[in-house]
Amino acid sequence: MRNLKIKTSTCKRIVKELHSYEKEVETEAAKTATMKDNGADPYDLKQQENVLAESRMMIPDCHKRLQASLADLKANLAELEEEGQKEGPEIDDARSTIADVEKVV
Repeated sequence: MRNLKIKTSTCKRIVKELHSYEKEVETEAAKTATMKDNGADPYDLKQQENVLAESRMMIPDCHKRLQASLADLKANLAELEEEGQKEGPEIDDARSTIADVEKVV
């Protein structure tokens, strides 16, 4: 049961990270566009584009980690259900987390 709580929390944390990176990409893209419009120094613009590229690279990584965590959570939940533990707040939380994560993935 303890592993189920840990895996559920991991999935929730990765979803938060994913949303954070998506917001960061939006913010950095807007900042880059503003710098281009204002005719910023080419070096500064290049650095900003590098920041944006790094932020964009984190999104696929988050998706991979989220899929792996989701698979772990589902496996752990199935294992507990096979053992006869089909009810409880941790199990309900895990099921709702699985449903939420599947919407994102």
